[in-house]
Parts: sequence; structure tokens; C-alpha cells
Amino acid sequence: MRVSTKAIYDSVGMNLGKAAEAMFKANEVVSSGKTINRASDNPIGLVNVLNVRSALENVEQLERNISTGRSWLQMGESAMTQINDILTEMKALGVQMASGTKDASARATAAGEVDGLLRQVVALANTQVSGKYVFGGTKTDAAPFRLDDEANPTMVIYDGNDTPFSVRIGKDILVEVGLDGESVFGDDTIDWTDPTAGANNFFKTLIDFRDALNNNDVQGIEQAMARLDSHLQVAQQTISDMGTKDIRMDVKETIITDLKLTYTDRISTLEDADIAEAVTSLQAKQLGYQAALASSSKVMEMSLVDYL
Repeated sequence: MRVSTKAIYDSVGMNLGKAAEAMFKANEVVSSGKTINRASDNPIGLVNVLNVRSALENVEQLERNISTGRSWLQMGESAMTQINDILTEMKALGVQMASGTKDASARATAAGEVDGLLRQVVALANTQVSGKYVFGGTKTDAAPFRLDDEANPTMVIYDGNDTPFSVRIGKDILVEVGLDGESVFGDDTIDWTDPTAGANNFFKTLIDFRDALNNNDVQGIEQAMARLDSHLQVAQQTISDMGTKDIRMDVKETIITDLKLTYTDRISTLEDADIAEAVTSLQAKQLGYQAALASSSKVMEMSLVDYL
């Protein structure tokens, strides 16, 4: 069968193109270190890689959530530990001031100290993590507690909400890492002028304690001291709860780390190239391309004279 010159040239060009494409792909594998660089390389393999990558992204998001949650828990625990220390200090001060050996002047001086400690507790109740308030519920963008009067506060107002801030650490698993401030420090919808009201409110107790000291009221001092005991229990329970949640975060973080390694290894298995094998393949493709070039050049040099 007679083959036309055009058919020969077309065949040579096609074969040369195939050899060049094979060499290009082999070079791409060596350069990228990946066996899959585009969908056409391995459609099924690419789908598997994308699925595993999606799972890995979800795990990495959980890891970030856990990191955020631990920061919130640690800052909240630190704030409550300091508040616990302040309440303990106030209780010791109350014991001294309830003594018959103390006079009105000493109690008035102590009242100034209690006023300063009250402001410290308010500041700690407004603890932030990266600009977000820990004790404001899900209303994290504004300070949850404020004094009604900076010069002479008679009440502390709560501006947060009653839904604790939570983070997701697993499928359908939420952990409360922030706090509803009222559940810790007490409801502010009370009669702040009534010394017998608001027994569960930290700030009301401190204000009543301060006022009792200013008024040289021993009975009022003793009433405030009795309330301090219940506030200390709340503070210590809150610290314990936060510590328990932090331990839970530790356990979950270990699981997440193991999952990340598993998914990363799986992706590597699916798409990473064996470099030694890839280099050998590239060298073979280069030799094939050079052979195709040499053969093509000889064919292209042929003319009618070669057939005479």
C-alpha cells in the first residue's frame, strides 16, 4: 500500500507530540512531587484526594476552635481565681472589721479598700480574649458589666445575655467556654437599696459591705460576710467547671492531632510521587523524546531522490 508523504509527516508529528507530552508530564511529576496535577491525570484519585482534603479542613477548623476554647477557658479560670482571692481577702477584712476593737474611723478606711476591690472584681468580670468578653454570654463585643456611677457606684449593671459562648469541637458537640455573667455574679434586677435583697449578687454584697463599713454597721458587716461564703463557693465551682472543660479540650486536641496525621498521610499516599521512580521515568521519557526527534529529522530530510 502506498503511503503519501503528507501521511508520513502527519504521523511523525503526532508521534513527536505524544513523546513531548509524555516527557512534559514526567517532568511535571518530578517538579511538583505529585502524581496528580490536574483532573485528567487520575479522575478517581483526584476525587479521593478532594474528599480527604475536605475532611482535613474540617479537622483543622475543629483544631482552631479548640485553641480558641482553651484560651477562653484559661482566661476565665484565671479571672475567677483572682476574684476568689479577692473574696477571700474581703472575708478576712470583714472578720477584722466586725471586731469590737475597731472603731468607725478604721471601718471607714476599710470601706475605701472594699470600694477599690469592688472595682477590681468588675474589671475581672469584664475579662477579654482577643477583644471578646468572656462573661457576657454570646454578646461578646461589649463589656458586660458597668458601674452606674464611677465616683460612687450603688449598683453594677449587666449588659450581656444569658446564652454562654460556645465552640464546636466535634460533630454536634458544643462546649460552653464563655459564661453568662448573671449565672456567676448574680441577677441585677434587684432592689439595690435594700440590704436584704440580692443575696446571690457578688457586686451587691460588696457594695453592701462597703456601705456597712462606712456606716459603722457591725450587723451589716456580718451579713455581708455570710454572703461572701456563698460567693466563694460559686467562684470555686466555676473554677472547677472550667478546669474540667479544659481537660476535655486536651483529650479532644489529642484526638484531632491523630486525625490530622491520618488524613495527611492518606493524602500523601494518594498524590505524592516516588521521586526516585519519577526521575527514572523522566529520564526514560527524555530518551524516548530524543529518539523521536532523531527519527523525525531523518524522515523530514527524505525527498523523492531517496526513492529513485
